[in-house]
Amino acid sequence: MRISIVVYYLFSTFFYQLDVCYGFAFAPRVKQLWSSSASVLKASEDDSLALIEGTDLSEVGFLILAGGTGSRMKANMPKQFLQLKDRSVLQHSLDLFLDTLPSVGCEAAKVVLVMDPKYQPEYQSVVDKYEGKLVFANPGEERQGSVENGLNKLVETAGERCKYVAVHDSARPLVTIEEICNVVNDAKEYGAAVLGVPCKATIKESDDGVLVQRTIQRSRLWEVHTPQVILIETLLKGFKKVADENLEVTDDVSIVEQLGEPVKLTRGEYTNLKITTPEDMDVATAI
Repeated sequence: MRISIVVYYLFSTFFYQLDVCYGFAFAPRVKQLWSSSASVLKASEDDSLALIEGTDLSEVGFLILAGGTGSRMKANMPKQFLQLKDRSVLQHSLDLFLDTLPSVGCEAAKVVLVMDPKYQPEYQSVVDKYEGKLVFANPGEERQGSVENGLNKLVETAGERCKYVAVHDSARPLVTIEEICNVVNDAKEYGAAVLGVPCKATIKESDDGVLVQRTIQRSRLWEVHTPQVILIETLLKGFKKVADENLEVTDDVSIVEQLGEPVKLTRGEYTNLKITTPEDMDVATAI
């Protein structure tokens, strides 16, 4: 919707200038388009403001996962440290959770930065700047271990005032305030929620990577994003079950699924892409 509004604005401005400068009879239609797009924009802004004002993050702690190596980027450093526009990919998430959200009245209980110890000295000044609001945790061998380490650090430093954990990949620097508010509110209602979008591609299943076994019904498929927000008590129970039964999980809410608990799908935006390859950096820069 935001893109449509911008397009309307650009075209209406262009045609209006033609009318003023050259007498082309575009003004009536331009005014109609501009009035319509302005009304949509105003309604959208009002809805966003109401959403933000109605969201309480004081019981939510954020885990920013920044411990990956980013081997598919083929860069000389992990992808979270690469430059995206005027700052690093990771800094986009840090600024959002520690500056932007508090500036609109949505301050989280704590932010835990899960990062390889060899990079932590480079970010110590950032941790010091926020005076206890931001703390380090070490990554695990896999994502599951990193989340568990970060969760334990969150429980240790935030205590009982933090009831929910929001796990976010630092490689998703374009998540919006509205998406965060929506997924947090859904988690508070259902106990767990995950951002996602309906899958647009046709998905084929194959056992051997050579022959197609079947086509999976696309209408049932969602591509999940982050943050994934879960009641801390539930996630702790889930980690115990996964460890006791040696289960394999691929993301955070999968742990909740293993408990048989509901997970709410929160409609997100396709622009909340995960930077994995050099092409993704090009797309993110263009958004």
